[in-house]
Amino acid sequence: MTEFDGLVAVVTGGASGIGAATAALLAERGARVAVLDRSFPDVADGPPLAVPCDVTDGASVQAAVDTVAARLGGVDVLVNNAGIGSVGDVGAEDDETWHRVLDVNVVGVARVTRAALPHLRRSAHASVVVTCSIVSTLGLPQRAVYSASKGAALALVRAMAADHLADGIRVNAVAPGTADTPWVGRLLDRAEDPEAAAAALRARQPMGRLVSAAEVAHAIAHLASPLAASTTGAVLAVDGGMAGVRLG
Repeated sequence: MTEFDGLVAVVTGGASGIGAATAALLAERGARVAVLDRSFPDVADGPPLAVPCDVTDGASVQAAVDTVAARLGGVDVLVNNAGIGSVGDVGAEDDETWHRVLDVNVVGVARVTRAALPHLRRSAHASVVVTCSIVSTLGLPQRAVYSASKGAALALVRAMAADHLADGIRVNAVAPGTADTPWVGRLLDRAEDPEAAAAALRARQPMGRLVSAAEVAHAIAHLASPLAASTTGAVLAVDGGMAGVRLG
């Protein structure tokens, strides 16, 4: 499939995990891809255009988007994937954690989208996809701050979809379940019993396994594609049936 031929795609948080899988898939389907992240691994097969960017810093965001537009000629697709997690209930999370997680997961989405808007408005196939989470609609234990941030991000997606419909910009979200990503790996490494913790994560998804980064990337590519031109304000769950399936 080459439906992204001639289009420029920007993927935030694209140096690893879901972001890296998405950047690779969009490039495979014809897009010229720029990856924005705070740092990049020193690997031979890294992204063609890697642009340092801190989504909590407005000047950094604007400079990164300006660099992409200058180097690649614009922005047609924006994947707001950068995000951080947090573990704890509402009584355990301090103000600093609330501010940090919301700044990255919600305000960061707004900053990057705002910087990209002038370019998206000029595109015939403008699309924004935000990586949310199944916790945006489903309560899970020990995810108070993270859930609040992803719920806000989903609300922001729907608001932006309404605001920018007349601009020809589609805005959608994916809602992964627990995915096999570096962040989840680090979470398991800190558990008292990593094997038991991993088994519990797999068991709470009806398919009995973690979601892969590639599976989420395919959902993002579907929503971003010009072939999905009538889809906006939607959220696509990639969660192994976690939100909608009961086995007993």
